Amino acid sequence: MFRTFRGGQSGGWRVTSVSPVTGEPLPFMPALSVIDGNAVSLPLVPSRNAWRLVGAPSTLRYTERAEKQQLTALQAGLGRIEATCAALIPIRKSQAWWELTQEERRKIFEDRSHHIASSLRFLPAIARQLYHCRDLGEPFDFLAWFEFAPAHGSLFEELVAMLRQTEEWTYVEREVDVRVVKEVLSA
Repeated sequence: MFRTFRGGQSGGWRVTSVSPVTGEPLPFMPALSVIDGNAVSLPLVPSRNAWRLVGAPSTLRYTERAEKQQLTALQAGLGRIEATCAALIPIRKSQAWWELTQEERRKIFEDRSHHIASSLRFLPAIARQLYHCRDLGEPFDFLAWFEFAPAHGSLFEELVAMLRQTEEWTYVEREVDVRVVKEVLSA
C-alpha cells in the first residue's frame, strides 16, 4: 500500500510552513492531502500548482527485536483525534550513506546516533510512520510523517532538533520540513 502526500490547493491538512532544512525546497502549497491506496495519486510530476510525494511503509531495517518491542509497546497510532498537528519531513541521504553496508548504517543509526533509544521518551505523545521511497524513483529516500496534539508542539521541536544533531544526519543532503494542521469542517 502506498501513501501519497499531495501539496496543492485543497486537502485535509492546512499547510502552515514549508521550510528547507538542507538542499532544494518544495514549493509552498496551502493544503496537503494524505491518501492511502494501491494507486499513486496525481499529479504525477511536480508543477507550479502542486507537488506529490509517494512512499510505502516497510519493515524496520535497523531495529533489533528488543527495540521493536519497545516501540510497539509505547508508540501511538496515527489518526488520533487530538493529534491535529503534523509534520511531513522528506529526507534524501547522500550516496556515501547508501554505499555503507547495512551493518555500518546500523552502527551509525543506533550505536552512535541512538536514534531509537533517544526517541523513546517522546512516545506516545508523538506518533510517527516512516515511508520508504528510494526505490520508487522519488526525489527523496524517506518520508517521515509525525502527528501530535498542539500541546506537544514543543516536545516535537525537541525531538527534531535532537535527531538533526546526530551523526546520522550528517548524511542528509536534502530535507524539507512541512508543517500542517488538521482542517476542521464546520457544521
